[in-house]
Amino acid sequence: MAKDNASKRDPRYDILFEPVRIGPVTAKNRFFQVPHCNGGGYRDPSAVVEMRRVKAEGGWGVIFTEQVELHPSSEITPFIELRLWDDKDIPALARMAEAMKSQGALAGIELAYSGVNGSNLYTREVPRGPMSAPILTFYKDPVSTRAMDKTDIRDLRRWHRDAYKRAKRAGYDLIELYGAHGFGVVQHFLSPLTNQRSDEYGGSLENRARLFRELIEEGKDAVGDTMAIGVRLSLHEMGGLENAEVRDLIEMHSDLPDLWDLGHGTWEDCSGPSRFVEEGAQEPLVGGIKALTDKPVVGVGRFTSPDAMVSQVRRGVLDFIGAARPSIADPFIPRKIDEGRIEDIRECIGCNICVSGDMTQSISRCTQNPTFMEEWRKGWHPERMNAKGESATVLVIGAGPAGLEAARAAAMRGYEVALAEAGTELGGRVRLESRLPGLAAWGRVRDYRAHQIGQMTNVGVYFDSALSAQDVLDFGFEHVAIATGSTWRRDGVARHNLAPIAIDTAMPVFTPDDLMAGNLPKGGEIVLYDDDHYYMGGVLAELLVQKGAKVTLVTPANLVSEWALNTLEQIRIQSRMIELGVTIVTAQAVSAVGAKGVTLSCAFTGRKRELACDAVVLVTTRLPEDALWHDLKARDGEWAAAGIKSVRRIGDADAPAPIAWATYAGHRFARELDGEPLNGALSFRREVTEITAVE
Repeated sequence: MAKDNASKRDPRYDILFEPVRIGPVTAKNRFFQVPHCNGGGYRDPSAVVEMRRVKAEGGWGVIFTEQVELHPSSEITPFIELRLWDDKDIPALARMAEAMKSQGALAGIELAYSGVNGSNLYTREVPRGPMSAPILTFYKDPVSTRAMDKTDIRDLRRWHRDAYKRAKRAGYDLIELYGAHGFGVVQHFLSPLTNQRSDEYGGSLENRARLFRELIEEGKDAVGDTMAIGVRLSLHEMGGLENAEVRDLIEMHSDLPDLWDLGHGTWEDCSGPSRFVEEGAQEPLVGGIKALTDKPVVGVGRFTSPDAMVSQVRRGVLDFIGAARPSIADPFIPRKIDEGRIEDIRECIGCNICVSGDMTQSISRCTQNPTFMEEWRKGWHPERMNAKGESATVLVIGAGPAGLEAARAAAMRGYEVALAEAGTELGGRVRLESRLPGLAAWGRVRDYRAHQIGQMTNVGVYFDSALSAQDVLDFGFEHVAIATGSTWRRDGVARHNLAPIAIDTAMPVFTPDDLMAGNLPKGGEIVLYDDDHYYMGGVLAELLVQKGAKVTLVTPANLVSEWALNTLEQIRIQSRMIELGVTIVTAQAVSAVGAKGVTLSCAFTGRKRELACDAVVLVTTRLPEDALWHDLKARDGEWAAAGIKSVRRIGDADAPAPIAWATYAGHRFARELDGEPLNGALSFRREVTEITAVE
């Protein structure tokens, strides 16, 4: 894309805006939004359409759907993806293609036949795969695939041809066959782990690639010369289709697909969290592949730095900069680079909270971008705010993630904002947590908002400002947001222990707040009790090991950091604990803390045993710091006389949760200023299933 008069980009980034040919179509630049799930799928089609439309506005050259199930004989309930089972699915997908192409991007659709991953819990069809084998799903569903015979394979090819034609009718420019992350039938036939056939579709790589060739060749015949057909492959499958064989496959079929979209390995590898995976981590696996093919190569790596992007292209590693999570955190990355506004990019922090939306079959969130998946539901735009209401002034108390976002967004609307922070630094819990092992990237939540606020003339920041209710009443701001955060409990209450446990004062007991403040246990034998089940327990165990402690991590769950399954990091966390020499005790709760140790209770039987230690760290749950809210609420009869129209507690001060909930709460506060009271009404739009008349 040639630089236009509006472009103010640094010339060293010009290479990112060059057009790239993909078979019969051309992308306007090298920014390639690879397929990514979002929790919306067939249930929330308008929400997904508008989310992709915003990316088109943000300047992406290629924009893809998430995986689209192409036939009812292979579906992945309970996960909520898109479907192209028959002609009834075309209108919704056509709306999405139109939205993607609205600003000149190519519209891509990722067609998936899930095979070994499709349990068919909804359709009740018998799953089909290269061979008879257990279904490989997150839920370990107790069903198996039927080994495809020649008739099944002919049906599969026909179903693909039908899907290609429907995708063309829906207006898509580019099709990708999903054969990555262990999730698609293309990979299942290619991999010796899932294909142990003895016919012409099994054995040698050439035979295992037979279906791969047929699907692409027949696809090109089906859609003609107006659509491109690419493939999405994993770069390395441990013990299966490993990197060397992937390279052989690409060299053997270098000119077959119009594009090679290459991901790291498993989904956990490809979307590795920043705690464990650096930007551009897949380069050792993808480097040199461009020399094997004249067709463009796409790769991912949680790229947020334009310089890193340019380096990949100039050194011949990639043709396209693939992005999923960075495109969620900031859909406007291409435009901001083009407009010379690199400092305004909301950089992905790699927390993978977005993934949890898909894993929990809900709507995805983003810690950095609270408007993600709310573009249609609430009408929120990531770069524009609604007009200012009739009021003029806002006081935000607390400069953590909720307070920073509330101040930034309210100021964008045009309000005069005062941000009062009791301490001497911005960031709240983000400031503290980003200093823990592996969480440095999380500081971007603070850094982005601090930079934006620093450019605004209508925001005043006041440190050392611990305010009382009387102070707030005396100031007379029209709207008040109380974002005073939360503190970790030290009485053992969480999910397993619903009531406080007995704690002997002779035993040193610590909470995450203590450790983050630098107050660490002095003893060598530490019991860390994790009834939080997310990242904090594992991170603090790592911190203690770094400080020379011997740590026993106790949890009533069956896995360490069990909820982190939803962010694709549980395996890495537990592996890290093992590598660090942490003793892991699962399915046990700390039911009492004595002078010389703790009492453990079996989570299943209640059977008790003693465990000696020198100190205890309780990672349980948090309580809101809401005393100021209650003080003000008790004096609500004085609000009007003080000029106060509303007081709201937001973020952890309202209800402790992950950081993404806090930034969302701050943004929502700003959006709803001077709005009509909901009075119990739904706060977002939804689509309701149409009732079909029974004949």
